Amino acid sequence: MFANPGDLQDTSYSCHNDCLTMKRLTQVQLLRIFPCAFVVALCAVTTVGASVNWPSGRGGQGLDGVATGKLSDKLELKWTFKTGDVVKGAPVIQDDTVFVGSYNSNFYAINLQDGSKKWAFTASDAIESSGLYLDGSVYFGTLDGNAYSLEAKTGAENWKFTTQDKIVGGPNWMSAPDHKSKSILVGSHDFFLYSLDAGTGKTNWAYETSNYINGSPAVSDGKTVFGGCDALLHVVSLEKGEKVNEIDAGAYIMGSVALEKNLAFFGHYDNEVWCVDIDKGEKVWSYRDRNFPYFSSPAIGADRIVIGGRDKRVHCIDKKTGEPIWAFATRGRVESSPVIVDGKVIVGSDDGRLYMIDLKDGTEIWSYEIGESIQSSPAVADGMVIIGCDDGNVYAFGPAK
Repeated sequence: MFANPGDLQDTSYSCHNDCLTMKRLTQVQLLRIFPCAFVVALCAVTTVGASVNWPSGRGGQGLDGVATGKLSDKLELKWTFKTGDVVKGAPVIQDDTVFVGSYNSNFYAINLQDGSKKWAFTASDAIESSGLYLDGSVYFGTLDGNAYSLEAKTGAENWKFTTQDKIVGGPNWMSAPDHKSKSILVGSHDFFLYSLDAGTGKTNWAYETSNYINGSPAVSDGKTVFGGCDALLHVVSLEKGEKVNEIDAGAYIMGSVALEKNLAFFGHYDNEVWCVDIDKGEKVWSYRDRNFPYFSSPAIGADRIVIGGRDKRVHCIDKKTGEPIWAFATRGRVESSPVIVDGKVIVGSDDGRLYMIDLKDGTEIWSYEIGESIQSSPAVADGMVIIGCDDGNVYAFGPAK
């Protein structure tokens, strides 16, 4: 059918028709018609819906809050999973499993397709932290200051590391300079950011700040960036845990920082959203609307960022200039961190609703009333949206039939 793989570039219509024909043939017939290599190549061209994951509370190491793939304009509730207590941490998704913690001290593995429980691990205290999936293990922190590593398939404990105060932000990960091992980064209210060996939980280094570390540490280009109640934006070397830069933000940083190359985006308690050049240690711009603080973490789009505010609105801001583009009003504070996917914004609100907003103009596309406050942030993967709620449930939404 094709003389060589390069022919695929100019034969999309033919390839589409051929693959439709292939679906009607048995495997034996296919092997008679095509060499194995061509069968694999042809199917790869038109394969849609391959497994897409959301391995951390904000998607990736930079915590940019952006998901890939398509998302239907109309979603419907597929399943509900009851934990029995408040769910504030963002779920994470790996293949067919959702991982999420609850204030009832349990960390759960849930079947993505039907919402059935795979396993539950009882930790030492309530879990507000989002999880992290990495290389067959899941990681999270508890409000009594313990960081855990569990086997993702079974929920068996790999190790536990104890800090001196609560952990509210989700962990992140980094590669060792030799790329032969990986480490987990976790911040604590004991003022320290810890680098822990992913396999053993042993400390590589600990970086001391002067107050609580609230959000998750963002990772990019050999550095980690985070804020906290010392009102400083910290830029730290991943290799040795040494200070690279320190920027005075002027107010508490309650959420996680989102990174794109050398630019850090975050909101703070003094009612502003900032963009900072972490290499120069300089503020690029600041955005101020009404006098309400930002607990949400931003999502970074191609030309704009989106963040929730305690003024009951979702704000869309020009990424280069800091000028307002649109603001979407809800009926409650927005501490949930938005996710950008397929030209849409997904975010929860304290008014008890999950919203889908048009990224272009800020109009509502769809919403679903759960009824109680949603401070958890959504996980978005493969056309599914998973989010926790203060009513103690985890909700899964997918394309409406």
